[in-house]
Amino acid sequence: MRLLSTLALGAFVLPVAAQASDPHSYAQPQDVVISHIDLKLAVDFPHKQLGGTATLTLDWKNPDAHDLVLDTENLAIASIEAVDTKGHAHALHYALAEPVKAMGRKLTIDAPEHPREIRIAYKTSPDASGLQWLAAAQTADKHLPFLFSQSEATHARSWIPLQDSPAIRFTYTAHVTAPNDVRVVMSAPNVPKHPLDGSFDFEQTHPIPSYLMAIAAGDLAVRETGPRSAVYAEPSVLAKAAHEFEDTEQMIATTEKLYGPYRWGRYDILVLPPSFPYGGMENPNMTFATPTVLVGDKSLVSLVAHELAHSWSGNLVTNASWRDTWLNEGFTTYVQGRITEALYGQSQATEETLLAVRNLEKTIGKMPENAQRLAPQPRTVDADDELSDVAYDKGSWFLRTLEAKFGRKDFDAWLEGYFNHFQWHSITTEQMLAYLKPSLIDKYPGRMSWEEVQAWVYGTGIPKDAPIPDSPRFDAIDRERNEFLAGTLAAGKLDAKGWNTQEWMYFLDRLPDTPPLAKMQELDAAWHLTGTPNAEIGMRWYVHAIAAGDKAAWPAAAEHATRIGRLYLTMPIYKAFVATPEGFAYAEQVYAKAKDGYHPLTRMAVEKLFARTRAAQASAAADKG
Repeated sequence: MRLLSTLALGAFVLPVAAQASDPHSYAQPQDVVISHIDLKLAVDFPHKQLGGTATLTLDWKNPDAHDLVLDTENLAIASIEAVDTKGHAHALHYALAEPVKAMGRKLTIDAPEHPREIRIAYKTSPDASGLQWLAAAQTADKHLPFLFSQSEATHARSWIPLQDSPAIRFTYTAHVTAPNDVRVVMSAPNVPKHPLDGSFDFEQTHPIPSYLMAIAAGDLAVRETGPRSAVYAEPSVLAKAAHEFEDTEQMIATTEKLYGPYRWGRYDILVLPPSFPYGGMENPNMTFATPTVLVGDKSLVSLVAHELAHSWSGNLVTNASWRDTWLNEGFTTYVQGRITEALYGQSQATEETLLAVRNLEKTIGKMPENAQRLAPQPRTVDADDELSDVAYDKGSWFLRTLEAKFGRKDFDAWLEGYFNHFQWHSITTEQMLAYLKPSLIDKYPGRMSWEEVQAWVYGTGIPKDAPIPDSPRFDAIDRERNEFLAGTLAAGKLDAKGWNTQEWMYFLDRLPDTPPLAKMQELDAAWHLTGTPNAEIGMRWYVHAIAAGDKAAWPAAAEHATRIGRLYLTMPIYKAFVATPEGFAYAEQVYAKAKDGYHPLTRMAVEKLFARTRAAQASAAADKG
């Protein structure tokens, strides 16, 4: 990547990435960078819009620059003004280009005099890709409507005009108005006892990238879980959520002991409606979380450990481009495992690691070679498609390899130093490696060669000497699964009464892709998996039941896919259905009923799957003809 300049950090010189090369943004940070955003927004539930102004504070880099170029998507721009130091404003000329798929509309503002501030008055579209508006009837309590955002990867531009690249960081303030009785929260410190008076103010004093901009509004109650943590949820969900997440303060303290102080002040959790498309989103100061982890036994709270870990890896030290996303997700998944081990024991941490390892072993060879790399070569994909199991699971596997080679004590010291060294900056893979080589690889010679490091980062597949942990419980499950499939162990004789969520996941994950129908019916009769309230188990069960041809499970699978909008738990079921013409027809019926409750990102994913399926069917029909 082309370098623009260098920035000294202690004794090390940190190259600043050529941010203008971000293929997913129109921003031109070599000319000008947004350093602060001041938002004044009103939440309009009847029209499904946010409206108001965004005042951008600018740091001009190029004295010859004439334009400020911003990313937008479906924003209705009312006016754009330059604001001088005395608060006087004058209109600026601007142009909105035609929309481009996955990029939005390029906004070019003519600003040859380099104003320090530019104020943009605008409204969002009811169809903004980064916002979901739910009617009261679509919420848990059915009392008030609900709004929430999802800005990652490049959807902040659908509700704020800005430079929508992870390489560009800024602080922000916001004043948001909403109907009385509605609570508004944002990715900034929130006040648990804030009155519901329709007026909310926020200040994020730490520089964050655009994908961490977040807002939610609705019927939200609050319960504090510690001196610097609280859970926000609809009233009927609050007690269950507070119980599930009661270890939050311990998680924060545990991570601080490992990798240094938590730098963000408060850490709160917002439990969203089931249509939230992801498991969790690491918005600073307030993680947005799916309700699908509320199973009552804390078996899925590693999601909170993951999102909390992002406070160090991702939010504090950020990938400079989506090609480098493993710097966010791989590091975070590694830290998540360490938190889980410290709080819930080695066994649970190992089981979660093995689930990821075995899944990646099964799938990585089916991926295009470039997609198998932690740092892929330049490719033409949407920013959302840069996220994959490779970034999470191969990335964390690489870090576990470093831990194994250098020892936990030395690797922990290195990782804490890495977070301190790059704090509040966005970096590339190459910048991380430039730090890794002298501070770990060369510092302890003979433990791991540089060629081995490069094979992990730039190579395909998984290196042969990658460490895999042992799990006696998983080994026992492997034996029972094999005996069950071979017909020497009846389903009812499986030693599954004491299996936790991870153990059921492992049992189901390693069933044949197309298991025998009789075996699936026997398993369901013994363990009543159809209709399970555990979404992790349910997703895996329905995928195998559909593949086996068990139509009796279709209605429950449809209910699961309708109730849950989380991509990870819903898309596998749609993929299982579309594998046959009859299943595809059924999936289209399910989607027609469910789509109004889905987030825009989930709708896009399902419709893309359906389009590919129709094209494949048409091609197959043409071949037969």
